[in-house]
Amino acid sequence: MKTMICLVRHGETVWNSNGKFQGHTDVPLSDVGREQARALALRLSQEKIDAFYSSDLARARETAEILANPHNKSVGCLSDLREINFGQWEGLTIKEISERFGEIISKWWNDPLSTQIPSGEKLQDVVIRCNKALNEIVTKHAGETVVIVTHGGAIRTIVASVLGLDLKNYAKLRMDNVSLTILEYYEPGKAILKLYNDTCHLRCKK
Repeated sequence: MKTMICLVRHGETVWNSNGKFQGHTDVPLSDVGREQARALALRLSQEKIDAFYSSDLARARETAEILANPHNKSVGCLSDLREINFGQWEGLTIKEISERFGEIISKWWNDPLSTQIPSGEKLQDVVIRCNKALNEIVTKHAGETVVIVTHGGAIRTIVASVLGLDLKNYAKLRMDNVSLTILEYYEPGKAILKLYNDTCHLRCKK
Protein backbone atom coordinates (compact mmCIF):
# COMPACT_ATOMS: atom_id res chain seq x y z
CA MET A 1 0.00 0.00 0.00
CA LYS A 2 1.20 3.49 -0.81
CA THR A 3 1.21 6.01 2.01
CA MET A 4 1.21 9.66 0.94
CA ILE A 5 3.07 12.01 3.26
CA CYS A 6 2.51 15.69 2.52
CA LEU A 7 5.23 17.71 4.23
CA VAL A 8 4.46 21.38 4.74
CA ARG A 9 6.81 24.03 6.05
CA HIS A 10 5.02 26.37 8.45
CA GLY A 11 3.89 29.82 7.34
CA GLU A 12 6.03 32.90 7.64
CA THR A 13 6.93 34.51 10.97
CA VAL A 14 8.34 37.94 11.70
CA TRP A 15 11.68 36.27 12.45
CA ASN A 16 11.60 34.62 9.02
CA SER A 17 11.07 37.96 7.33
CA ASN A 18 13.92 39.47 9.38
CA GLY A 19 16.31 36.59 8.60
CA LYS A 20 16.64 35.39 12.19
CA PHE A 21 17.38 31.80 13.18
CA GLN A 22 14.35 30.42 15.08
CA GLY A 23 15.08 26.83 16.05
CA HIS A 24 13.19 25.89 19.22
CA THR A 25 12.20 29.49 20.01
CA ASP A 26 8.40 29.50 19.90
CA VAL A 27 7.79 32.32 17.43
CA PRO A 28 4.14 32.62 16.26
CA LEU A 29 2.94 33.03 12.70
CA SER A 30 2.71 36.54 11.33
CA ASP A 31 -0.41 37.79 9.56
CA VAL A 32 1.38 36.99 6.29
CA GLY A 33 2.01 33.46 7.52
CA ARG A 34 -1.66 32.95 8.37
CA GLU A 35 -2.68 34.19 4.94
CA GLN A 36 -0.20 31.78 3.35
CA ALA A 37 -1.63 28.89 5.38
CA ARG A 38 -5.17 29.77 4.30
CA ALA A 39 -4.06 29.68 0.65
CA LEU A 40 -2.68 26.16 1.06
CA ALA A 41 -5.78 25.13 3.04
CA LEU A 42 -7.91 26.12 0.04
CA ARG A 43 -5.69 24.07 -2.27
CA LEU A 44 -5.98 20.99 -0.05
CA SER A 45 -9.63 21.43 0.89
CA GLN A 46 -10.94 18.99 -1.72
CA GLU A 47 -8.30 16.32 -1.07
CA LYS A 48 -9.02 13.27 1.05
CA ILE A 49 -6.68 13.61 4.00
CA ASP A 50 -6.79 11.06 6.77
CA ALA A 51 -4.66 12.70 9.45
CA PHE A 52 -2.77 15.86 10.36
CA TYR A 53 0.39 16.15 12.44
CA SER A 54 2.73 18.99 13.32
CA SER A 55 5.70 20.02 15.36
CA ASP A 56 4.58 21.23 18.78
CA LEU A 57 5.95 24.73 18.12
CA ALA A 58 3.28 27.40 17.62
CA ARG A 59 4.20 28.38 14.06
CA ALA A 60 3.82 24.79 12.85
CA ARG A 61 0.85 23.94 15.04
CA GLU A 62 -1.20 26.95 13.93
CA THR A 63 -0.39 26.30 10.27
CA ALA A 64 -1.56 22.69 10.69
CA GLU A 65 -4.76 23.77 12.44
CA ILE A 66 -5.61 26.10 9.55
CA LEU A 67 -5.02 23.25 7.06
CA ALA A 68 -7.03 20.74 9.13
CA ASN A 69 -10.03 23.00 9.70
CA PRO A 70 -11.80 22.35 6.33
CA HIS A 71 -11.48 18.60 7.01
CA ASN A 72 -12.83 18.81 10.59
CA LYS A 73 -9.71 17.03 11.81
CA SER A 74 -7.61 17.52 14.94
CA VAL A 75 -3.82 17.90 14.83
CA GLY A 76 -1.42 15.55 16.56
CA CYS A 77 1.63 17.44 17.88
CA LEU A 78 5.03 15.75 18.11
CA SER A 79 8.11 17.35 19.63
CA ASP A 80 10.33 15.08 17.48
CA LEU A 81 9.22 17.13 14.45
CA ARG A 82 10.77 20.35 15.80
CA GLU A 83 13.33 22.40 13.92
CA ILE A 84 16.99 21.94 14.86
CA ASN A 85 17.80 23.51 18.22
CA PHE A 86 20.04 26.42 17.27
CA GLY A 87 20.88 27.18 20.90
CA GLN A 88 22.80 30.45 21.27
CA TRP A 89 22.21 31.27 17.59
CA GLU A 90 18.47 31.68 17.99
CA GLY A 91 17.23 35.22 17.47
CA LEU A 92 20.36 36.14 15.49
CA THR A 93 20.86 36.72 11.76
CA ILE A 94 23.50 34.85 9.81
CA LYS A 95 25.65 38.01 9.82
CA GLU A 96 25.44 38.26 13.61
CA ILE A 97 26.20 34.56 14.04
CA SER A 98 29.22 34.82 11.74
CA GLU A 99 30.54 37.79 13.74
CA ARG A 100 30.07 36.15 17.16
CA PHE A 101 30.63 32.46 16.36
CA GLY A 102 32.85 32.61 13.27
CA GLU A 103 34.91 29.48 13.87
CA ILE A 104 32.07 27.20 14.96
CA ILE A 105 29.68 28.25 12.20
CA SER A 106 32.39 27.60 9.61
CA LYS A 107 32.69 24.07 11.00
CA TRP A 108 28.91 23.72 11.00
CA TRP A 109 28.56 24.72 7.33
CA ASN A 110 31.17 22.10 6.40
CA ASP A 111 29.97 19.33 8.72
CA PRO A 112 26.58 20.03 10.33
CA LEU A 113 26.02 16.36 11.15
CA SER A 114 28.70 16.22 13.82
CA THR A 115 29.23 19.88 14.76
CA GLN A 116 27.64 20.81 18.09
CA ILE A 117 25.86 24.16 18.01
CA PRO A 118 26.54 26.04 21.29
CA SER A 119 23.71 25.05 23.69
CA GLY A 120 21.97 23.40 20.72
CA GLU A 121 21.99 20.22 18.63
CA LYS A 122 24.00 18.46 16.00
CA LEU A 123 22.18 17.88 12.72
CA GLN A 124 22.52 14.13 13.35
CA ASP A 125 20.20 14.53 16.35
CA VAL A 126 17.56 16.07 14.08
CA VAL A 127 17.96 13.34 11.46
CA ILE A 128 17.38 10.62 14.07
CA ARG A 129 14.31 12.13 15.73
CA CYS A 130 12.60 13.34 12.54
CA ASN A 131 13.00 10.03 10.71
CA LYS A 132 11.81 8.17 13.82
CA ALA A 133 8.64 10.29 13.87
CA LEU A 134 8.08 9.82 10.12
CA ASN A 135 8.48 6.05 10.28
CA GLU A 136 6.02 5.84 13.17
CA ILE A 137 3.45 7.92 11.27
CA VAL A 138 3.90 5.88 8.08
CA THR A 139 3.45 2.65 10.04
CA LYS A 140 0.34 3.93 11.84
CA HIS A 141 -1.28 5.34 8.69
CA ALA A 142 -0.33 2.71 6.09
CA GLY A 143 -2.23 3.29 2.86
CA GLU A 144 -3.50 6.71 3.95
CA THR A 145 -2.74 10.34 3.15
CA VAL A 146 -1.20 12.40 5.96
CA VAL A 147 -0.28 16.08 6.19
CA ILE A 148 2.69 16.90 8.43
CA VAL A 149 3.54 20.53 9.18
CA THR A 150 7.09 21.00 10.35
CA HIS A 151 10.16 23.15 9.69
CA GLY A 152 12.60 23.84 6.87
CA GLY A 153 15.52 21.99 8.42
CA ALA A 154 13.37 19.03 9.41
CA ILE A 155 11.93 18.63 5.90
CA ARG A 156 15.37 18.92 4.31
CA THR A 157 16.74 16.15 6.52
CA ILE A 158 13.76 13.88 5.81
CA VAL A 159 13.99 14.37 2.04
CA ALA A 160 17.78 14.03 2.00
CA SER A 161 17.52 10.80 4.01
CA VAL A 162 14.91 9.32 1.67
CA LEU A 163 16.96 10.20 -1.41
CA GLY A 164 20.22 8.97 0.09
CA LEU A 165 21.87 12.37 -0.26
CA ASP A 166 24.94 13.49 1.65
CA LEU A 167 23.34 15.24 4.61
CA LYS A 168 26.30 17.60 4.85
CA ASN A 169 24.70 19.38 1.89
CA TYR A 170 21.16 19.48 3.28
CA ALA A 171 21.13 23.28 3.46
CA LYS A 172 21.44 23.43 -0.33
CA LEU A 173 17.85 22.20 -0.61
CA ARG A 174 15.60 25.24 -0.90
CA MET A 175 12.58 25.19 1.39
CA ASP A 176 10.06 28.05 1.29
CA ASN A 177 7.43 28.94 3.86
CA VAL A 178 4.16 27.02 3.47
CA SER A 179 5.59 24.96 0.60
CA LEU A 180 4.23 21.49 -0.16
CA THR A 181 6.50 18.45 -0.52
CA ILE A 182 5.05 14.99 -1.15
CA LEU A 183 6.70 11.66 -0.41
CA GLU A 184 5.10 8.41 -1.54
CA TYR A 185 6.09 5.70 0.94
CA TYR A 186 5.88 2.01 0.09
CA GLU A 187 7.30 1.02 3.50
CA PRO A 188 8.78 2.92 6.47
CA GLY A 189 12.05 4.55 5.45
CA LYS A 190 11.56 3.92 1.73
CA ALA A 191 9.80 6.47 -0.44
CA ILE A 192 9.67 8.24 -3.77
CA LEU A 193 9.83 12.04 -3.95
CA LYS A 194 6.70 13.07 -5.84
CA LEU A 195 6.71 16.86 -5.33
CA TYR A 196 9.21 19.27 -3.78
CA ASN A 197 8.89 22.82 -2.38
CA ASP A 198 5.77 23.66 -4.39
CA THR A 199 4.19 27.06 -3.65
CA CYS A 200 1.82 27.46 -6.61
CA HIS A 201 -1.05 28.06 -4.16
CA LEU A 202 0.58 31.35 -3.17
CA ARG A 203 0.75 32.55 -6.78
CA CYS A 204 -2.79 31.43 -7.61
CA LYS A 205 -4.56 32.49 -4.40
CA LYS A 206 -6.27 35.45 -6.02
